[in-house]
Amino acid sequence: MIRHSAAAAFGRHRGMLAVGGVDVARLAERVGTTPFFAYDRSLLDARIARLRSSLPPDVELSYAVKANPMPAVVQHLSHLVDSFDVASVGELRTALDTPLRPDRITFAGPGKTDPALTQAVAADVTVVLESENEVPRLAAIGDRLGLRPRVAVRVNPDFEVKGTGVRLGGGSQQFGVDAERVPALIRRITETGIELLGLHVFAGSQTLHSERLCEVQRRTVDLLLRLADDIPVPVRYLNLGGGFGIPYVDRDAPLDLDAVAANLSELLATRLRSRLPEARVALELGRYIVGECGVYVTRVVDRKVSRGTTLLVTDGGLHHQLAASGNFGQVIRRNFPLAVANRIDSAPTETVDVVGCLCTTLDVLGRGVRLPHTGPGDLIVLFQAGAYGLTASPTAFLSHPPPAEILL
Repeated sequence: MIRHSAAAAFGRHRGMLAVGGVDVARLAERVGTTPFFAYDRSLLDARIARLRSSLPPDVELSYAVKANPMPAVVQHLSHLVDSFDVASVGELRTALDTPLRPDRITFAGPGKTDPALTQAVAADVTVVLESENEVPRLAAIGDRLGLRPRVAVRVNPDFEVKGTGVRLGGGSQQFGVDAERVPALIRRITETGIELLGLHVFAGSQTLHSERLCEVQRRTVDLLLRLADDIPVPVRYLNLGGGFGIPYVDRDAPLDLDAVAANLSELLATRLRSRLPEARVALELGRYIVGECGVYVTRVVDRKVSRGTTLLVTDGGLHHQLAASGNFGQVIRRNFPLAVANRIDSAPTETVDVVGCLCTTLDVLGRGVRLPHTGPGDLIVLFQAGAYGLTASPTAFLSHPPPAEILL
């Protein structure tokens, strides 16, 4: 019997979990193997619709492709969001293959090489500057190509965000340019003739506390308005970051989206629109859009008892779902929601550990979980698997084959 709310969004068919209306047993036959990831496009649609209905209508949605760069997912979202943010040449190519115009793509991330910057300028996407050193390199690339590079400056804020899963601003950071150095950088950009569109601040991710997220947005807007005074041309782009979190364990409460949206509406009405009327205001969301729309399905291949602990050994593991094993930023490991997918509504009868097939004690997908009696052939499903799953995991470890991905 599933208790975690993550499972409630998915359907049921023949007593099994269903993704996109297809039960997992049939999906496994359709895919031809386990493990695999399955993403539900109707849930993607619903999540975007929920965001659109809550957020101010003039706030743009930018999808952070890093969260899930599967081409079919990116293609589907290209019809639903306003822009893409990419962080590599590979993601850039995926985004450029969609109907979204290149000027609706931003290319962020530290350590961009000259070939990567060249491709971005040639493609007419907006480069998000993460370092002062990118300016002369972009200027030289623009001169060589006979094109005018278009940029936004990512700001490392002068405040620190507490209560986020990952801190992306404050202190020393590889991300962005320290806020106190940005005015001088703006002058340097304008002297080169590079086209400066605006500013980007992303202070933290995986925030579930609406009051903290609202405070981050207020401080972000204060910082952006202060820095905008140094920009000698109309500001046309402001990225407020994102940081919207999703619940991964039973004790996590979902983010109060309505409270965050109300705060953002007030900031737009009382601060941003009067000061920067020409600016496109974007929220950059990744995990919040795709995270709850996907599952990871793996088959039990062995059941064994070791000194009183029942172990279910699967054909998947941390090489596909590093985050679920607790090795992707968790200080204290907590179980992601999981269930026996082919007996989704059966009551739990035993306590087991679910482990993967890798030769490391770190390969644990669930410890001390309550499940119905489970054995070889049963299908284990991990929820909240739509973001930072396959591409955020060490897929080459032990040279197992990669899992399939499917969008239904």
